Amino acid sequence: MTSYGPPRTSMVPGTSYPGAGGGSAPAGFFQVPEGKYTTTIYSYIRDGRFTDVIKILSTELNTTPESRPVLSLMAYCYFMLQDFQQAANYYEQLTRFYPEVDSYRVYYVQSLYKGGLYDEAQKACAMIENADTSTKIWKLQAAIKYGMDDLPGCKMLIDQLPPSEPDTIINRACLLFKEGKYEEACAHYLDALKMLGYQADLSYNVALCHYMLNQYVSALKFIADIIEKGIRNHPELSVGMATEGIEVRSVGNSQLLHETYLVEAFNLKAAIEYHLKNLEAAREALTDMPPRNEQELDPVTLHNQALMNMETDPTDGFEKLNFLLHQIPAPPEAFGNLLLLYIKYQYIDLAADLLAENAQLADVHLDPYIYGFVEASLLRQSSPEESYNKFDDLANKHADMLRKLTKQVQEARQNHDEETVKRVVNEYDDAVERYIPVLMAQAKIYWDRDNYHMVEKIFRKSVEFCNEHDVWKLNVAHVLFMQESKYKEAISFYEPIVKKQYENILEVTAIVLANLCVSYIMTSQNEEAEELMRKIEKEEERLAYEDPTKRTYHLCIVNLVIGTLYCAKGNYEFGITRIMKSLEPFNKKLGTDTWYYAKRCFASLFEMLAKHMILLKDSVFQEILQFFDTCELHGRQIPAVVNNPLSDVMGGGNSGSAQQSTGAGTGQPANTATSASARARDGGRNNVSSEARLLKSLYLRLYN
Repeated sequence: MTSYGPPRTSMVPGTSYPGAGGGSAPAGFFQVPEGKYTTTIYSYIRDGRFTDVIKILSTELNTTPESRPVLSLMAYCYFMLQDFQQAANYYEQLTRFYPEVDSYRVYYVQSLYKGGLYDEAQKACAMIENADTSTKIWKLQAAIKYGMDDLPGCKMLIDQLPPSEPDTIINRACLLFKEGKYEEACAHYLDALKMLGYQADLSYNVALCHYMLNQYVSALKFIADIIEKGIRNHPELSVGMATEGIEVRSVGNSQLLHETYLVEAFNLKAAIEYHLKNLEAAREALTDMPPRNEQELDPVTLHNQALMNMETDPTDGFEKLNFLLHQIPAPPEAFGNLLLLYIKYQYIDLAADLLAENAQLADVHLDPYIYGFVEASLLRQSSPEESYNKFDDLANKHADMLRKLTKQVQEARQNHDEETVKRVVNEYDDAVERYIPVLMAQAKIYWDRDNYHMVEKIFRKSVEFCNEHDVWKLNVAHVLFMQESKYKEAISFYEPIVKKQYENILEVTAIVLANLCVSYIMTSQNEEAEELMRKIEKEEERLAYEDPTKRTYHLCIVNLVIGTLYCAKGNYEFGITRIMKSLEPFNKKLGTDTWYYAKRCFASLFEMLAKHMILLKDSVFQEILQFFDTCELHGRQIPAVVNNPLSDVMGGGNSGSAQQSTGAGTGQPANTATSASARARDGGRNNVSSEARLLKSLYLRLYN
């Protein structure tokens, strides 16, 4: 997500007056020289050492709790540190002790507003009657109404301000932005920039308008300007140091950091890279921003960290999103994203509870399409037929919208209206991105029932809109592959995906490479399979040479899946031997995923041997026992089952993960008898060594 600036209030609280808090130095950690109290305090303020000032004045406040200079300076320092709730607390005390000073009332309202306490700010604003502050109050009231989404009330107040003032122009731009009129808003911001010269907040707002218009190149140009000026003018903010692995101190949430708009710029850059599917660049943008401790992070940064690191650390992501729901102000995207992630990871009960407990948030922050998607998803377990029908209604609405947009593009091209063509094509692409998840969720209902024919039928209905979309092509390939009689058709979809990344073949998901190899083998194209495997092996060797510590599992998983295929077809001796060889060297190839593929086949083989349905050579049996010993040796620190991402967050939830891709695999050998969820909870047994010992003991019973 990104953030955008509210209407300007054009005020920063004052710092009381010289001579504040004279007298001897307070006892404590900070010893101020005799007679230097005021000088020390104001020199610290000048140098931006607001935390140090607070530490000194806190002791002074214990002896003189109603001291106007001390309270005023404390409020000012907290305001400059962006701790608006504490600032509001001190300004509220000043309004009680010194009611004749109207400026304290104004600063109190501004602190409440900055802290997202709009109702309290509006009530406090109504108490100010001094005509000398009327312009400031109008601006504050406009900002408060803007924060409360009362756009008519905000516009009415802005109309009372001088129309040619830069602040008025900027405030009109903010209104236009919130109304979705991004081009007009951008023009107003650019006018203000011409009048005022470079200002980081205005440059950011221009970049944000370009972002909302999908004009990413223009947005990145303004972002680069903000970052360049921030680095040049303020090297002390340590931009980019964390990405380079340099340990640096937190720069805190200073007013200086806020004025540079570096945090906002890096968040917007991360959002752009995320939309362009450059996840590594998106994460780098977040680590490039000035370093702060986690407890100092603003809600937008915290939200974006959760979202962009979800695949690698879902537990941390869920913790952050749950935390953000209870913050004021909370990012508007947090609620919807948490709902969708619960659904993605199949925590349906948690999603239902979250929706039921936050009906007001759902009304405000979920658009009808998202709400419909969530509602249909929640029905998937209890009433799959009703869920399917709801997804079908949503899919039809999306299809109608896509047809309308297609017609608009054709008409614009006939009229040679390139601007309209560009705009509508962007809208079409966005509509396809919204359509794909609905389509996949609908298809998954039949996928879970192994009804691959119906899944294929659903995908065929969407071919006119999605035939160029990688997710659609990948899932079509999967469903053709799973039907076992359509390997040639599956190859025609897998091959373009692999060839697109052929020079960086390890960027392709291992299961896609494995399924393509199996498809080659099943259609007697063994040479193509061997060539693909040689390419993977060569890339893994190159990567191992460049970084010997990095593990790669692609070739291992390909061989595991091929071995699983032979086991599923009844050729256990060849399949099991291939599986055992694929994990060599064990210190680099044995992992949670590779062990999962391997143990399924050993469990299936055990079942067949126990039922006396097959015989196994003694030499192969001894190889299997030796394999278990080696897995026990190398698997002590490798979890057998990945823990539930929510186990540390709220101690519950269903295990599993539903990716946007419906998934794929080869045959279905029997699973191990041990409950995966129970083993995940038992940390002492949740490792490969424990499961390898168990399997060995079972095989020894057969052998003896």
